[in-house]
Amino acid sequence: MKRFWQGGLVSLLLTVLLASAATVQAEELIVYSGRKDKFIKPLIEKFTAKTGIKVVLHSAKSTALLNKLRIEGNRTVADLFISNDAGNLQIGSQLDLFQPIKKDIINVIPENLKADDGTWVGLSARARVLVVNNKAKDLDFVKSVFDLADPRLKGRLGITHSSNGSFIAGVTVYELSTSKEKVMDWLKGMKENAGSKLFSKHSKIVKAVATGKKDIGLVNHYYIYRHLAKHPDAPIHILLPDQGKDGMGVAWNVAGIAMSKYTRKKQLAEKLIAYFVSEEGQKLFAGANSEYPTRVGVAAAPEVPAAGSYKVADVPMRALGTNRMKTLDLLDHVGMP
Repeated sequence: MKRFWQGGLVSLLLTVLLASAATVQAEELIVYSGRKDKFIKPLIEKFTAKTGIKVVLHSAKSTALLNKLRIEGNRTVADLFISNDAGNLQIGSQLDLFQPIKKDIINVIPENLKADDGTWVGLSARARVLVVNNKAKDLDFVKSVFDLADPRLKGRLGITHSSNGSFIAGVTVYELSTSKEKVMDWLKGMKENAGSKLFSKHSKIVKAVATGKKDIGLVNHYYIYRHLAKHPDAPIHILLPDQGKDGMGVAWNVAGIAMSKYTRKKQLAEKLIAYFVSEEGQKLFAGANSEYPTRVGVAAAPEVPAAGSYKVADVPMRALGTNRMKTLDLLDHVGMP
């Protein structure tokens, strides 16, 4: 009888320990993140401190992680996916890799900044703008991104390679806002003006403009403010294009989050999403990179032009994914490097 009770006690202790281990394991989320760790870790640390839920980041390029999710299928360990590009998020939805998020969690985000089926939601927005050297002459004619094709800018223009995700997204917005023919002519003109000197990063374009190697460049807005934070006397300024009466407005893109179709921790995953779209989460997520919070009423960093103070192109973010292949075909047709 004594041995029976001792054996029973050991079994009970093992059961409790295993249950505790399972609980600890369950209180952990794995996130495939296309966002740099330095821009997301402060938010993750706050979330874990508030909830006790551990978050493990598997960080890489958004497109690579999306392909990883597709290949892994129901074997994936990912509970959530974060992308710096709405195009990847929408493509993931079309590939049936995600599941809908509760509406009452994401209804604080405008409809044009999330999937129409609720499978992903935008968390921060960036604007496609022009960085201009203050000392550059004869640039008063530049009012639109389409003016970048003007022959007067030959050798003076900085753009990225067309494989850049933001470049692709911008082209999609411009085509949907105008026409295929107009965008084709624009791309041909920019290709001529940029010549053989194309940039691998937006930060390099900003540096080239700041040092006078280029007079003007097409970049995401936050690269300008990153440069000015390090070099406050840099002779550059931001130009918001296409703001006239008939202007299409500035192209936007969003970073966002989706929940894996195969997660076994849906409630925990939705807790993290709820924190991302909370006022505190929005300030942390967008503020880390001088981006725009997607939640209405949450202000962007004071150094950037206020949301609502300028015209934004009327293109829903999901279109950046549904039209991705058409844009890539267009770039190939023009022969954009």
